[in-house]
Amino acid sequence: MNKVEQTMEKTDAAGGEAGGLGVSFEGGRAPGKKPTLTTGGQPAFFSCWDIHAYYGESYIVQGVSFDVREGEIVALLGRNGAGKTSTLRSIARVGSPAVTHGEIWLDHKPVHDMSAYQAAQNGIGLVPEDRRIIQGLSVEENLKLAQIAPPKGWSIERIYDLFPRLGERRTQEGTTLSGGEQQMLAIGRTLARDIKLLLLDEPYEGLAPVIVKEIERTLEEIKNLGITTVIVEQNAIAALHLADRAIILDMGQIVFDGVSQEVLDNAELRQQYLAI
Repeated sequence: MNKVEQTMEKTDAAGGEAGGLGVSFEGGRAPGKKPTLTTGGQPAFFSCWDIHAYYGESYIVQGVSFDVREGEIVALLGRNGAGKTSTLRSIARVGSPAVTHGEIWLDHKPVHDMSAYQAAQNGIGLVPEDRRIIQGLSVEENLKLAQIAPPKGWSIERIYDLFPRLGERRTQEGTTLSGGEQQMLAIGRTLARDIKLLLLDEPYEGLAPVIVKEIERTLEEIKNLGITTVIVEQNAIAALHLADRAIILDMGQIVFDGVSQEVLDNAELRQQYLAI
């Protein structure tokens, strides 16, 4: 068994344990609202409805509901502690926070009764804030690990075309890359899977301005490719320029849902909820 296969075995074991953390919905459905139909009579490409989630006794996500159209980029914004990352983690079904109520739908399929592993198999790709590069594996081994189990997404060579720097460092251990290169690897690893919804958690965090510009160019290319995306980012202005729509959270609840330009044009709204 090679190094990648050994790591995959450990990851599968961990995923099996994490899957047991998911909330059990009676009858396979959450007690939340039914997905709203679009004018075409079909649910939105992605919908979450009346999501409530807790870390222990702490009530973090308090009835969040929103839709995302196919190919749309949505910026999920708010001050620190507003519940942005918790909402992403709830959508990805990672088990923490614990979702106690609500429904999550992707491409007409219910996700709310799935484990994190099942949600990933059905097209949800989360790029976490801490990137989760696997120690001891090279850049290329990190990418190959993502493709051991189907469904496969982009080829490794296509990922190198998007991130030439990763191609140059394909044999280098992933955890020894710079912060910007690790972010590229984390995004590339997610694209190596066949994803329908890309969830980006703080992709610019801790990066020098010149590297932020490079990641921005990458996200613009992802946008041009029509990949449906939800981005959480403290650099709200950068996220607003990238996104089609903005959703603002405050204290675990949605206080604004509209086009990004509205937020860019409304200084009072930005000051009240984003402090910018």
